[in-house]
Amino acid sequence: MRIHEFQAKQLLAGYGLNVPDGSVAITAREAGEIARRLGGTTVVKAQIHAGGRQNAGGIRLVDDPAAAEAAADGLLGTSLVTAQTGPAGQKIRRVLVEAAVAAVRELHLALLIDASSGELMLIGSAKGGVDVEEQAARGDIRLNWLGLGDGSEARGKEVATFVAALGLDGALHEQGCVLVDGLRRAFLDIDASLIEINPLAVTAAGALVALDAKMVLDDNALFRHPELAALRDEDDGSAAELQAQRHQLNYVQLDGDIGMVANGAGLGLATLDMLVAAKGRPANFMDIRTTAKSLDIAHGFGLLLDNPATRAIVVNVHGGGMQPCDTIAEGLGIALRRSGRPLPLVVRLAGNNADFARSRLQNFGCAVIDCPDMWSAASQAVALAQRGA
Repeated sequence: MRIHEFQAKQLLAGYGLNVPDGSVAITAREAGEIARRLGGTTVVKAQIHAGGRQNAGGIRLVDDPAAAEAAADGLLGTSLVTAQTGPAGQKIRRVLVEAAVAAVRELHLALLIDASSGELMLIGSAKGGVDVEEQAARGDIRLNWLGLGDGSEARGKEVATFVAALGLDGALHEQGCVLVDGLRRAFLDIDASLIEINPLAVTAAGALVALDAKMVLDDNALFRHPELAALRDEDDGSAAELQAQRHQLNYVQLDGDIGMVANGAGLGLATLDMLVAAKGRPANFMDIRTTAKSLDIAHGFGLLLDNPATRAIVVNVHGGGMQPCDTIAEGLGIALRRSGRPLPLVVRLAGNNADFARSRLQNFGCAVIDCPDMWSAASQAVALAQRGA
């Protein structure tokens, strides 16, 4: 789950991160009032879930409240197109108005999970700003693995060496080490998957200030953080994917014509691979969580049935103790009765209550093609979709 810059800054300020004084506004008048309270030069920043805002005109430096109000009026309600938004852009629904901070240097700092090691990785560059991607391509980014434990003296020395390599010495070096420690604690406390500070400004007064902050939270950990779940931007992402999250489903819309349902991310990815290997085009990825009930599952099947591009559906499930096959069969039966749309259905059922699930599908009147293994199910689904094209 992505959160906005102003939200990330509010969270990280609680962990010792210095951020400019400011507030968010949803009207131009509010932006002018905030600028009046701040006084002096301010920055009006479009709040969208994409980088490259400055080059696209989404960040504007203004001298007085009237100019702040005019800048906000020019941004709010428009779509900002950046290198990361795609040609459609993203609609600006709020702006952040902050006191301007003069930087004598700009750094880049980020924490994320390294997929290969499963450890927390610290990334940094002695030069931050809009061209950090080009720096990465040139190999100018420094890496350090922090681990996920409670830290150690050795880790502390590694961080000190890392901070020194960014060109921070004296009091700035101490600030940098404290900052990394605070970001690491925040990352673990709130179950983040990415925290990025770019640029991290060095001011003439010798302070480190975050001019921008990006944060992504782990959706699967939000049950531990209801206060963070409340920060979700309802306009971010597709409505279908958001509804799926609320129904205990991991769902991603794709551009193919074969609906896919599995219980387990690994099984789901394997099913996608097999569909592609059989020359098919998946219409979605759907992983049913173990916490999903039959009505949640029915909602998921409804997403597939409501998609006009779907020509066939393949269901690949292995029943376990928490989620037997018959629960998934019941959800399918409910969805079919609600929809009434006839589509070819291919199922591969294995594990707990597989035979009972088959009888449940018969009772619902579901005409399915029952396959003994994953490959035959994928192949059948592809053939049926191509036949219906």
